[in-house]
Amino acid sequence: MGFIEQLRARWQASNSLVCVGLDPDPAKFPPMFAGRDDAIFEFCRDIVDATAEFACAFKPQIAYFAAFGAEDALRRLIAHIHDAHPGIPVILDAKRGDIGSTASMYAIEAFDRFGADAVTLNPYMGHDSAQPFLDRAGKGCVFLCHTSNPGAGDFQDLDFGGTPLYQHVAETIAADWNAHGNCALVVGATYPEELKAIRGIVGDMPLLIPGIGAQGGDVEATVRNGKSADGSGLMVNSSRGILYASNGGDYTIAAGWAAQTLRDEINRHR
Repeated sequence: MGFIEQLRARWQASNSLVCVGLDPDPAKFPPMFAGRDDAIFEFCRDIVDATAEFACAFKPQIAYFAAFGAEDALRRLIAHIHDAHPGIPVILDAKRGDIGSTASMYAIEAFDRFGADAVTLNPYMGHDSAQPFLDRAGKGCVFLCHTSNPGAGDFQDLDFGGTPLYQHVAETIAADWNAHGNCALVVGATYPEELKAIRGIVGDMPLLIPGIGAQGGDVEATVRNGKSADGSGLMVNSSRGILYASNGGDYTIAAGWAAQTLRDEINRHR
């Protein structure tokens, strides 16, 4: 089963559009992890196990592992998700984008070394930089379209023949790059009108939505503007709000509660 099929099945099985972001920062871990050699893996594993019931996907951010030399912890974490929670897809948040020969190596890294089901990609170097990922027909290619950060509009909103550049990106990926039906887009919850425009362009293509919680995105506006015709179509990401819901011994209980609360809030607006 490919990434998109796996995601659609998970939407139904879990009744959830919550994507749990895994951005481990040891400085924010509960005190019990201090000095533990495998703290990053152990903390993330515990969060995964506590939130899996409420998750449609997990999204580990590679920088938070690589910064601490914990790439092996990332590999083992993705393997744990697949083994302990089969059916929940893993999106490696790496935002890759480079010339074709280098992109081929990045595709091997994401899909073969780490075992991810999908990877985030930057489309701005063009089709040849994405081709090695697109050719993996069963793997997901999640392209940046309109991101959640304050500077998103510096380039993404530029006029491109009467159409904002981000809309041209959405149109091109939906019409020309999605031959295998394995594409999705990243659209920030902090820009609900842009989200609405993108949904109108791409039909029922899945959208990964960062920006809820710490960045100030609104759940109701996100669901209203971003859901597909059947009330799904979204992977609404929360990282810090779930990971660090508590800094005490109840960190797993708090994380599970935060994921469930977000799921229920999303579902009220579907």
